[in-house]
Amino acid sequence: MIAIYARQSVDRDDSISVESQIEACRYEARGEVFVAYIDKGYSGKNTLRPRFQELIADIKRGEIAKVIVYRLDRISRSILDFSSMMALFDEYKVEFVSSTEKFDTSTSMGRAMLNICMVFAQLERETIQQRVTDAYYSRSEKGFYMGGRVPYGFRLAECTLHEKKTKAYVIWEEEAEQIRLMYQLYSEPNTSYGDIVTYFQEHGITYRGKPWQRTRMADYLKNPIYVQADLDVYEFFQQQGAVIESPPEDFIGVNGCYYYKGKDADNRKQSDFRENRLVLAPHKGIIPADLWLKCRMKCRKNKQVQPGRKVVNTWLAGLIKCGNCHYALTVKKYSTRRSRYLLCSQKMNAKACKGAGTIYADEFETMIFDQMVQKLREFPVLVKEKEAVSENPEAAALRIERNQIKQEMESLLDKVAMANDILMALLNQRIEKLVARQAQIDRELTRCLVHRVNQEGLKKITNYLNRWETISLDEKRKVARSLIAVIYATSDQVEIYWNI
Repeated sequence: MIAIYARQSVDRDDSISVESQIEACRYEARGEVFVAYIDKGYSGKNTLRPRFQELIADIKRGEIAKVIVYRLDRISRSILDFSSMMALFDEYKVEFVSSTEKFDTSTSMGRAMLNICMVFAQLERETIQQRVTDAYYSRSEKGFYMGGRVPYGFRLAECTLHEKKTKAYVIWEEEAEQIRLMYQLYSEPNTSYGDIVTYFQEHGITYRGKPWQRTRMADYLKNPIYVQADLDVYEFFQQQGAVIESPPEDFIGVNGCYYYKGKDADNRKQSDFRENRLVLAPHKGIIPADLWLKCRMKCRKNKQVQPGRKVVNTWLAGLIKCGNCHYALTVKKYSTRRSRYLLCSQKMNAKACKGAGTIYADEFETMIFDQMVQKLREFPVLVKEKEAVSENPEAAALRIERNQIKQEMESLLDKVAMANDILMALLNQRIEKLVARQAQIDRELTRCLVHRVNQEGLKKITNYLNRWETISLDEKRKVARSLIAVIYATSDQVEIYWNI
C-alpha cells in the first residue's frame, strides 16, 4: 500500500496546507489507492508525532510499500531522525518519494543527495530557531511587551510603540495603592516580609483574592517594573554589571523598566546582574526612585535562612501538622508559665488558617511519648529504620489526584479577582470541597505507608524509650520518626498515623 505523509506546524499564509500537500502527492501515487497520515500542529524537529508513529508501526507490520511526501522537511528536519528512518525504510524495502525534489532512493547517488538535503533542512530549522530568539531579544530591547503574567498594580492596554501596535501596562490604582503601601512599610528598618504579610492579612488586603505570600512580596520589592526610573536607578544597574539598552538621558524619573535575563548570561543567582538586560518600558512607574532603591538595597542585605539547621525546639519537628490546614506546627517560646507553644506556621506566615488552638508543647510531647509506649506494647515487632517498602498503586493514584486538585485550585483562585458575587459564591463552594478532599487524601496517603519490620528494631526502640530522659534530642527525633508517620493536631483533637 502507498502512504502519503503530510505535516504542517502552524496555519500561516506563507505555509502550504496539508490539503495542498496531499493533492500534490496524488500524482506520485499514479492513481493507486493510498492512505494519508496527517500531523497538523507538530514540529519536524523530532518524531514525536502521533500519525507519524502510526506510519512507522504500519511499515513494521509490512503494510506500506511506498511513502510519499510533498517535501523532505515535511517528514523530518533532523539528520539523526532521518538517518534512522531511512535505515528503517531500507530494512522493510519501502520506497521513499519526495514529490517536489524527485529523489530515487534505490541508487547511491540518490541516497547521497537525500542526506545532503537533510543537512540543509536541519540548518534551516536551527536558523529559524535563532531568528526567533534574536527577534525576541530585539523586541525586548526596544521596550515591547513580551507576554507573561501582568504584575500586581497594572492592567494591559493597547498602545503604539515605534509605529507598531503592541500592549503596555497601565496603572491600576486600586492595586497600585497596595504596592505603594508595601514599599513604604518595607522601607522601615525593622520591617520584614513577614511583618508586611501579617499587616496585609489583618487589614484584609489580598493578592487578587488570595493571601499574600512572602516569596511573591519579595519578588515585587525587587522588580524594577514599579520604579520611576531616574539616573540613580541607571547607575545602580550599571554598577551591578547589567547591560542597559536605553540611553541615560531617557531616565527622567517617569517610566518603569523591563528586566530580562541576557541571551549570553550564564548566571543563575537572582542577585547576579551581569549580562542581564534593562530597558525603559513605555508604562509609568509607581514607586519613586529613592524609595525603590532603598528597598532594593535592603533586599540585597537580607540573608536567607540557612538550610539544614539542627532542630533545637522539639523532637516532634517534621511530624506534627496543623489539623486544619496540614501545614507544620512549630514551637514558639513566650515568657509565660508554660513558655512553649505549638503554633500553625500557615497562620503565622499568611493568616490563611484559623490555627490549631492553644497547644502546650511540653504537655503535648508527654502525651505523644505515652502514646508511643502504649503502641509499643500493642505491636511485638517494630519498624526498622529507613527500610520502607515502595509506594503502592493506591498511594500513587492518590498523589496524582492531589496534584490535579492543586492545579484546579490554582486555576479557580486566578478567577477570583474578576468574579461577580454569584460566581464568587460558586468558586468558594468548589474551593471548600477541594480543600476537604485534599485533607482526606493526605490522611489516606498516610494510611498507605507500608514498612518492613523486624525484631531487632523492637529491642532498639524499647531501649531508647526506657532511657528517654537521658538520650539526645536528635535520638528522640529518630525514635519518633521510626514509629510515627505524621500527627494532625488541634487543641480539640489529635490524630496519630503510625508507621506500623
